[in-house]
Amino acid sequence: MAKKNKYYVVWKGKHPGIYASWTECQAEIAGHKGAQYMGFPTRAEAEEAFESNYQAYKGKKKPGYTPAELLKLGDPNYHSISVDAASSGNPGVMEYQGVDTKSGKVLFRQGPFPEGTNNIGEFLAIVHGLAYLKKRNSNRLIYSDSRTAMSWVRKRKCNTKLQENERNHSLFELIQRAETWLKSNSYNTPIVKWETKAWGEIPADFGRK
Repeated sequence: MAKKNKYYVVWKGKHPGIYASWTECQAEIAGHKGAQYMGFPTRAEAEEAFESNYQAYKGKKKPGYTPAELLKLGDPNYHSISVDAASSGNPGVMEYQGVDTKSGKVLFRQGPFPEGTNNIGEFLAIVHGLAYLKKRNSNRLIYSDSRTAMSWVRKRKCNTKLQENERNHSLFELIQRAETWLKSNSYNTPIVKWETKAWGEIPADFGRK
């Protein structure tokens, strides 16, 4: 089982965080009563999970599709834009972008920011996409592969655990602007989950996995 995972999230242990090997993870949970941890195949999934909590993932099955389900899903709606973020570390250097889903043409891109998280970038990318489409009076939809970021947008709040400091002050100003935009603007743009296991990586992916 452990060999299938490349990254391990420790929510409750000696030092909560993300670890790149089972050996490191084991050292953090050994002898720690009530330790909470789980393995993930990619760093992006691990970062998203760490921003959430153990209970949200406990007993959760990884999504998969039967041939019938794949047929029902069909192809992506190409009358759309796709957004994604990349972070080198958690926190680490982060950037995000939005692209035309069909052509892959970059429509907007922000960063790199010296200290951010993948979920923050995903959240900002969706809000940037909403503002981009509203300004152009476009009826295209937005694809995102982050359930966490989609949830934050619905709540109009970037619920990150990252603390503001001198290095990421400008990023937190951008977060505040995004939250203000959500609270002061209405929109009809559908925000749809990109089905990675059916369609492959989202077109806005930075290709760093």
